[in-house]
Amino acid sequence: MSRKKILPRSFYEREDPVEVALDLLGKIVRVGSGKGECAARIVEAEAYGGRRDRASHAWRGRTPRNESMFGPPGTAYVYLCYGIHRMFNVVTAPMGVPAAVLIRGVEPLQGVEGMVRRRKLQAGDFRLTGGPGALTAALGIRMAWDRSDLVCGPIRIEDDGMRIASSRIEKRPRVGVNYAGPAARFPWRFSLRDNPWVSRSRS
Repeated sequence: MSRKKILPRSFYEREDPVEVALDLLGKIVRVGSGKGECAARIVEAEAYGGRRDRASHAWRGRTPRNESMFGPPGTAYVYLCYGIHRMFNVVTAPMGVPAAVLIRGVEPLQGVEGMVRRRKLQAGDFRLTGGPGALTAALGIRMAWDRSDLVCGPIRIEDDGMRIASSRIEKRPRVGVNYAGPAARFPWRFSLRDNPWVSRSRS
């Protein structure tokens, strides 16, 4: 493995959020600093954006809720789902173009004790970080970090040299977007095949 480096802004500034979502697989999300720092590897992500994507929050235009999607690439879009779960998204595309990648699952690497304490689950339980609401709770991602800078803010994304072969990537429709017409079938949900930290049904 090579030395870890924070992803530059140019990584996020691409027009197509699908490209960014695919390239985020295997990267490391690092949260906080010092004693409370934690880190986890991205194993599942969903792309949102573009004029055809009715599943995107910004499909009908700019609103107070989706304002962050129109912001600078390489910033965070953190919103509440059902008024309960915090969702962490990576803003992509040039400023003014609404696109983002939802981080859906991460594999714990560092600061696992803190994740266990926040989630009140055992370290090996996939529910610890397997799901977009679960991972934000485990990593301690706050609503106040909406629009924070992913290059130098409280959440950073790093590259440690891991490269994911295309044969290891599963491509499926996104979750919970049945209302989105043809866009509901876009295969824009990407995950690492057979990784235990990918979100799944709890039934």
